[in-house]
Amino acid sequence: MATTQKEPKSPLPAQSQEKPGLDSAMDPNPRYLAPMYKGSGKLAGKVALITGGDSGIGRSVAVLYAREGADVAIVYLPQEQSDAEATRQAVEAEGHQALLLAGDVTLPAFCHDAVAQTVQKFGKLDILVNNAAYQQEQKRFDDITEDQFDLTFRTNIYGYFYMVKAALPHLKKGASIINTGSIAGLEGNKNLVDYAATKGAIHAFSKSLAQNLIERGIRVNCVAPGPIWTPLQPVSKSPKSVAEHGAGNSMGRPGQPEEVSPAFVFFASEADSSYISGEVLTVNGADTSAG
Repeated sequence: MATTQKEPKSPLPAQSQEKPGLDSAMDPNPRYLAPMYKGSGKLAGKVALITGGDSGIGRSVAVLYAREGADVAIVYLPQEQSDAEATRQAVEAEGHQALLLAGDVTLPAFCHDAVAQTVQKFGKLDILVNNAAYQQEQKRFDDITEDQFDLTFRTNIYGYFYMVKAALPHLKKGASIINTGSIAGLEGNKNLVDYAATKGAIHAFSKSLAQNLIERGIRVNCVAPGPIWTPLQPVSKSPKSVAEHGAGNSMGRPGQPEEVSPAFVFFASEADSSYISGEVLTVNGADTSAG
């Protein structure tokens, strides 16, 4: 059995995709199956809803949640249907059910409908993972249009707000909300000004919401990844930037989704994190930053 997880090194092939992007079109494909991760029933009988669950980090979270005993509903854009189908197959291979919910988290009505369908299918909701994101690199601040700024905020923070509003009536004591932040929200990023701003907002949203919901027994935490190999990169950056993604990290490479997803299991599991709420956990290679 492997004792060391070996992941692709930088530089990776230069590449680009049209938005919203697919795991299946990336070279190499992002790694999400986490073969070294062994489930132990930490989420047995739980139901999770994951936005952006078709690809990247969200896909790996869906697989590990199923490996730990949960059924999952995944939200994705209609253009990502092929990735969503592959994720459903991976979840079912773990012995659990996956509900596919195509739609746009910038629309409050869809968020309410996604939660309603999840509860109708599985009878309850225990874990909400807000993970869907939009980014577009702009090296000159002047090139950030009002439309781009608006879409980034509507996806990355409004969408989180809408999903929490929709889910909260169904979340009971012991439930968990996990938001995806970013190292960019802690350190800033000169080429991702609007994206970094939304991630900073997500961190504050997570900490504030944790304080607001603690008396209801609902924990809220945030995972802040560093450079991870996902479709968000080739759809938003130049091919050269994509090839160099993560090369400046102390580990000399980008992280893979399967290296981030265990953090989402940790926050979802009362066995692991029952005394933790309001935390921002960075998953950033060997680079460190205060959360």
